[in-house]
Amino acid sequence: MYGLVNRGVQQLVESQFGAAAWVEICAEAGVNPAGFVAMESYDDAVTYRLVGALCAHTGLTAAEALETYGAYWVRYTATQGYGPLMSSAGRTLPEFLSNLDAMHSRMSATFPDFQPPSFQVEVVGPNLLRLHYWTHREGLAPMVVGLVKGLAERFGTTVEITMDRRREDGADHDEFLIHHGG
Repeated sequence: MYGLVNRGVQQLVESQFGAAAWVEICAEAGVNPAGFVAMESYDDAVTYRLVGALCAHTGLTAAEALETYGAYWVRYTATQGYGPLMSSAGRTLPEFLSNLDAMHSRMSATFPDFQPPSFQVEVVGPNLLRLHYWTHREGLAPMVVGLVKGLAERFGTTVEITMDRRREDGADHDEFLIHHGG
């Protein structure tokens, strides 16, 4: 994952638990607390170790930590220069979710080794979406839940999200049902 992701973890930890917590989490994860270069690619294992150390430090489960981070990621990336790109991806939650792959495609020019997930939105009914999520990375479905919640906040709407299909149960991808306020 790119350093931008790990810097987001750092900012989340420092904003919610303090700078000393970040130093302790980095020590637990075997990571230099000086930080990450946003545009540099790091082994995914670094991010997973940071999340594991965050869980050990806070008592959060991995799912809770990833969901919290997903919601934070929406706010964080908007402040890191990606707000205009996010704004161009849609003016509503359904529109934005439908344009995630296109937005990731545009980002590929900036991040040459970028390996984004893929999303597909299916309209199931009024204010009900099915979000299909494919990734080669394991265990990140809770982050998607947080991302959707963070996006709902960004768009000033409400959401209820439940997992409908899980890779961990043998499906080829994860699926979420999203009830949104419109």
